[in-house]
Amino acid sequence: MTTFELTEKYLLGNYGRFPIAISRGEGGYVWDEDGRRLLDFATGIAVCSLGHCPEAMQRALSSQGAELIHCSNLYHIRKQAELAQFVVEKMVQISGKVFFCNSGAEANDALIKLARKKAFDKYGKESGKNEVITCKQSFHGRTLGGIAATAQEKVKIGFDPLLPGFLHVPFNDSDTLREAVSEKTAGILFEPLQGEGGINPATSEFMQTAAELRDEYDLLLMFDEVQCGSGRTGDWCGWRTILKDSAVSVEPDAVSWAKGFGGGFPVGAIWANDACAPALGPGTHGSTFGGTPLGSAVCLSVLKTIEEEGILENVSRQEKRIRDVVSGWNIPFLDDLRGIGLMLGFVLNSDKMAELPKFAESGMTPAMYVVNKVMEKGMLTVPAGAGVVRWLPRLNVTDEEVDEALTLFEGVLKEIASSE
Repeated sequence: MTTFELTEKYLLGNYGRFPIAISRGEGGYVWDEDGRRLLDFATGIAVCSLGHCPEAMQRALSSQGAELIHCSNLYHIRKQAELAQFVVEKMVQISGKVFFCNSGAEANDALIKLARKKAFDKYGKESGKNEVITCKQSFHGRTLGGIAATAQEKVKIGFDPLLPGFLHVPFNDSDTLREAVSEKTAGILFEPLQGEGGINPATSEFMQTAAELRDEYDLLLMFDEVQCGSGRTGDWCGWRTILKDSAVSVEPDAVSWAKGFGGGFPVGAIWANDACAPALGPGTHGSTFGGTPLGSAVCLSVLKTIEEEGILENVSRQEKRIRDVVSGWNIPFLDDLRGIGLMLGFVLNSDKMAELPKFAESGMTPAMYVVNKVMEKGMLTVPAGAGVVRWLPRLNVTDEEVDEALTLFEGVLKEIASSE
């Protein structure tokens, strides 16, 4: 059987898969089973921070795999503690504690539990202080907690009854956020830079409003940095990149990470500051595979490589190079280039694309149409909603890879624009 046939026969059909089977990867490229090389600007949807099969990860997998792969969290694990130290001292740089899990959805579930438990401990069950406010166009994972928190109806259909206690407000709407918060609010959770919702950065005003409400109502301000964190914006923390040139100063109470945090190894994490961390004491939360010796060693190798090789600086430099080139493009249906660092979204004008007969006949969304055309030419990208194409290359992407991507992508857009 071919890989396509095996997939069809034995795997659940919960993914809309592209017609390609990846067999191997190296650096910024992957190869399909036919031997065709493709430039990877999707990287597992912002997962492969150092590209495919980096030497640092290979060394960590080999050395730690020969020493100790798994150990229960009933015992002390040196590598886990060292990874937590890196998170606190290098990434967040605010005193607190860390919990490790396996994915972004699990990390966000932990944030939700943290907010509710903190409120319960202080105010009691009778207070009803258990609501969590999230933002429209958000994405917080596929667990029942994650889809309840996610303010996109498409992920909720068919899974009733949903976990109660969530309110959704428009992103970057400070007035509506103020109206939504009450004495029953336990936490505010949002992505500083929305990924699946279309590459939308939070405004400094919105972040400041959330921080003010945190102080006024004694709730937790929590950032979901599963996609935008771990260096993707040119800083360890996406919220810091957004506020870098602002007079606003905001510090969250808790943050979640996954995706690029482990560079391709399944690791999720949360950080909680010293004031709220005690809420998740013994017996309140856990994860069998969270922070294993192997996972911790591999994750630490990724983060230390990013630090030691100056990769955060490369992220900012490559963003500027990309923006400089794209600003000179003349594509009638390309409205904007949004995002920060190497989490960029090309915003497509659906009305102008609808005037193109070949696109109109495809039955696809604008983003999916472009993604497929780009893939045909040898480059992987992913949509962010119906009208945005995401670029999520490895953080140590080279000048040559960026130049190749710019040339190929512009060529595809021009070809689409000239189609009749």
